[in-house]
Amino acid sequence: MQAIYDTIGKRYSTYRRPDPHIARAIHAELGEAASIVNLGAGVGSYEPEGRRLVAVEPSRMMISQRPRTDSLVVQARAESVPFRDGAFDVAMALLSLHHWSDIEKGLREARRVARQKIILLTWIGFCEDFWLLDYLPQIRTIDEPLFPSIEEMAEILGPLRVIPVPIPHDCTDGFLCAYWRRPRAYLDEGVRTAISTFARVPDYEDGLRSLKKDLESGEWERCYSHLFDSESMDFGYRLVVTTEPGP
Repeated sequence: MQAIYDTIGKRYSTYRRPDPHIARAIHAELGEAASIVNLGAGVGSYEPEGRRLVAVEPSRMMISQRPRTDSLVVQARAESVPFRDGAFDVAMALLSLHHWSDIEKGLREARRVARQKIILLTWIGFCEDFWLLDYLPQIRTIDEPLFPSIEEMAEILGPLRVIPVPIPHDCTDGFLCAYWRRPRAYLDEGVRTAISTFARVPDYEDGLRSLKKDLESGEWERCYSHLFDSESMDFGYRLVVTTEPGP
């Protein structure tokens, strides 16, 4: 994770701004938790104010873009959290699991330090057909294996609640599926540098050239104009929440 984001994360705070719809879902699950540890915290998106919060982030590039707050930032990895057992009410990890070197170890660390619950924003694979796969089909085979299944997470964390997170058409958090109704965004190099998928997918230029051609000819709109009738779509993003207190 550190190596990737020290390279691609230079403008991350510009393109990965918290989306209010997603923020509401996360903050509802945080409830009244007074102390929170954010694992793989990045630039601090979705961190609530007015709590005792510690951000755990390995990339110095990401840390440098965090806003000035009262939160403590520790340069460390989720797989080795430098805190005592039960140090926090809640541990959260938001779209960071797939960058951990050892997901099982990181989840066990989350369980160790969280007294009340663990909140994860993750991805379970494409639940709806995503038109970008017509241009870059390799995304599916490269990205989907990086994420643990709900069943795999339950084996480590115990019983879970799973909450779908629909992605609004104007999503301000520019992860892979955020621009599903704004296809020209994927032609923007700045957008792509804030999506780690493009750092993993080889030879994506040909697919983007085809996309550009179809946008200019009107073919994209002829094929996908039905998307403009939708305000949000389910592309497999999920909030996953433990239902039993930690040890």
